[in-house]
Amino acid sequence: MTADPGEGPHMRQLLGAYVLDALPAAEARTVARHLSRCDRCAADYAAVAEAAQLLALVREEDLLE
Repeated sequence: MTADPGEGPHMRQLLGAYVLDALPAAEARTVARHLSRCDRCAADYAAVAEAAQLLALVREEDLLE
């Protein structure tokens, strides 16, 4: 796996939608391929995925405090 700085910033912009499975299939495949080649974006993906999992634990009452 190597960093691909040419596609990196664009891919990082798509990670939130990718984690939420909100990308069209073709675009999701492109992101998945990129993540398999780019350590930097793969690390960013892991962080975004973890944040999304943590957000699922927040209750509405917690936000109103």
